[in-house]
Amino acid sequence: MLSAKDRDDILEHAGHYADPRAAGIESLKLVQDRYGWVSDDHLKEVAGILGMSPTELDSVATFYSLVYRKAVGKYVILLCDSVSCWIVGYRGIRKHLRERLGIDLGQTTADNMFTLLTVPCLGCCDRAPAFMVNEDLHTNLTPDRVDEILESYRKKGA
Repeated sequence: MLSAKDRDDILEHAGHYADPRAAGIESLKLVQDRYGWVSDDHLKEVAGILGMSPTELDSVATFYSLVYRKAVGKYVILLCDSVSCWIVGYRGIRKHLRERLGIDLGQTTADNMFTLLTVPCLGCCDRAPAFMVNEDLHTNLTPDRVDEILESYRKKGA
């Protein structure tokens, strides 16, 4: 259930637009920032506030890869699978990440520390292969560099 502050903040976003439905993405991001992901119940509440059907808002939520519709780990790894990354080592980095984390794409580690997802492009083709961990971009990845990066987040997250 959304809090009164959540509702007020969503209404404030909606007030910036002639059509409150235009605040759909911002409202979903607000919910995700506060709860870690967007549950079905939260989506229904947000849709009601914005005057949308849940199906309509869900179509917006599932279109954007950065709105999580199921629980994710503390750190979400978005592995770039653009052509540039594929050319310079995506498969090796993906394999290394899967082995190190013990999960497959779309899964979360047992300790809820990491979720591994792909993203169509991170816009840094000149520094491929690349991934983002939450808001942090990491480029020119090698298996050793991946290990260092994962370890730094494990230390932060402990």
